[in-house]
This record gives sequence, C-alpha cells and structure tokens, in this order.
Amino acid sequence: MNRETRVNLLLLVLLLAVPFVADALGQTFTVTLVTRIAILALAAVGLNIALGLGGLVSFGHAAFFGIGGYAAGILASHAMSGEPMLFGFEGSAQMPVIWIVAMLAAGLVSLAIGVISLRTSGVYFIMITLAFAQMVYYFAISWPAYGGEDGLSITLRNGFPGLNTMRPTEFFLVCFGVLAVALVLSALLSASRFGAALQAARQNEVRLASIGIAPMPIRLTAFVLSAMITAVAGALYADLNRFVSPSMLSWHMSGELIVLVILGGTGRLMGPVAGAALFVLLEFWLGGITERWQFFLGLILLVTVLFARGGVIGLFAGKERHG
Repeated sequence: MNRETRVNLLLLVLLLAVPFVADALGQTFTVTLVTRIAILALAAVGLNIALGLGGLVSFGHAAFFGIGGYAAGILASHAMSGEPMLFGFEGSAQMPVIWIVAMLAAGLVSLAIGVISLRTSGVYFIMITLAFAQMVYYFAISWPAYGGEDGLSITLRNGFPGLNTMRPTEFFLVCFGVLAVALVLSALLSASRFGAALQAARQNEVRLASIGIAPMPIRLTAFVLSAMITAVAGALYADLNRFVSPSMLSWHMSGELIVLVILGGTGRLMGPVAGAALFVLLEFWLGGITERWQFFLGLILLVTVLFARGGVIGLFAGKERHG
C-alpha cells in the first residue's frame, strides 16, 4: 500500500466518521455540511472522468447537475400532486427511480452536446459546452410550469428503501454510498483499457488513431458517463436543500466543479473529495469572517495551480499517482 492509497483511505474514513461523531454531539449542522461535501465530491468525480482522465475542460457540467436536480424536483412534485406526466407516469418520490431518470435525461442531453462539442478542442470546446449549458439554464428560467426563475420546492425529501432520509445521518449514508460506488467506478475506468485509451487521447490523439483506435467514441463515452454521475449528484443536492432552482444550471456552478477538481488534484481518484472538503470548509470558515471569501479562495486556487499541481492529494501523497 503506497502513500497515496493511505491518504485516500484516511480521507474516506474521516468523511464517514465525522457525521456520526457530530450527530452524537448534537451538531446537526455539521452533518449537513459533510453531506454537502459528499454530494459536491460526487459531482466532481463525474467531472474528473472527463477533465482528469480525458483532458476535457467542460464548462457545461452545471447543465447535467441541474438536470439531476430538476428530475428530483419534477418527479417529486408530480408524485405529491398525483398529476400525470408524459405517458401517464405519475412521478416518483423514491431516490433510485429519480436517479435512473436523472441519468437517462443527462445521458441523452450529454450525448447530443458531446457529438457537437467534441468535434472541437481547447478554448472552442470550453465555449461550446458553456453555450449549451446556458441554453439549458435559460430554458429552465422560461419554464413557468416548474417555477421558472423562482425554482421548485420539494416538500418532503425523497425516500430510499429501508432508510428515513429525513434523518441527517441516514441521508448522509445514502450520499456516501453513492459516492463510494462512483469512486469505485472511477478507479475501475482509470485502470481499464478504456481508461488507458482515454488518457492516450488526452496526450496524443493522432498517435492513438494511428494504432486503430478512434478518439471520438472514447471521449464521447467518457463525456456521457461523466454527465450521468454529475446528474445523480444534482438529484441528491436538490434533496439536501429540498429545493431546485436555475442557479444549479448556471456557469458559476460549472466553474465551482472545476475548482473542486483542481483543488483536490486533477486526475487523482480522491481529488474530488479532497477538493470538495477544502472548498466547503473554506466557504464556511472564510464566509464567517468576510463577505469577500471568494477573493481568498481565488488566491488559494492560484497558489495551488502555481505550486501544487497535484492539488491537496498531491501535497500529502507526493508525486506518485495511484488510482
């Protein structure tokens, strides 16, 4: 077991243990804070597949995050009211059903976006993904049936079989479990032949094509998988707040997800978790000191990019990378 693996395991154990200690001490807010870390980490795990492994700097992942949130809000609202949706479907208040719908919706949208945007590269790819995300954002604003600019409330948190999700620790367990599955999937992808081809496409797509592997299908598959994972995080985020709004679709959210990946360590397995933890804790701590906490977060990000390119995980684990 090398150093990075030990750091990864320690980080996971801390993330799992803190909510139970906080709950025993009656600090419900801390449980909610760590749950937010787990959800944002899940979204960043999705982005890390595209950005970290594939080198795809997407400024459009807020679209998939928001699609997941709206899937949770819309399905829950129809389940509560009993009003049928398309094809007579009455909605659902069960998380597994909502996650499947969120992944399917985000998968279809990301497939359409990816087919177009992956024909470009560099700054053009960034701008096209941003443009598509803004299109989805303005569509949500102009959709009065589901709140428009005001957003959509979720009266009761959606359920999960065998658990009471209204209890903070039990909802945290759901989020942590999904995050753990996503991390395992990310590790398997990274270690697979698909992951090797994806990283080869990032480094030199001409050389990859010369050995008979087309980069486009590899990148498109990674982009769609990335979007689907991020959509599940969006659904959980909507359940955490019991509210979904167009702000989940804004370019600020896309930028925030990129910051999480860079802070933790681009391409590192636990980079998204470390980045999410650092971001949320700094937001909480600096936000209590000054209203301009984003300025200081920007300085920290600048220092990370210039002097710690391996992110937080790189600082503690050294230069060696281990999935």
